[in-house]
Amino acid sequence: MIRRLVLDVLKPHKPTVVEISVALSDLEGVEGVNVIIYEIDQQVENAKITIAGNNISFENVKKKLEEMGATIHSVDEVAAGKRVVEEAKTPQDRSARI
Repeated sequence: MIRRLVLDVLKPHKPTVVEISVALSDLEGVEGVNVIIYEIDQQVENAKITIAGNNISFENVKKKLEEMGATIHSVDEVAAGKRVVEEAKTPQDRSARI
């Protein structure tokens, strides 16, 4: 079962982030939604969408976004299982900053 999804999404200006957030939060298994716009163009907006819940259906999320005119660019994080495992720092993370 999916507990958290982090998506990079391209969306039109309409519907608004409020409308998308509410629509996604109404899906079964979704307990919370966070939408952050990180880039605005004349026609579209790029958004980071974080969805949390107990049993998130990726297909239902994808379908709802497509119905609203949005496209998933990438799935940036998925947390699944009995609990959410937070990312752990590794030596590779430190060397990437050099």
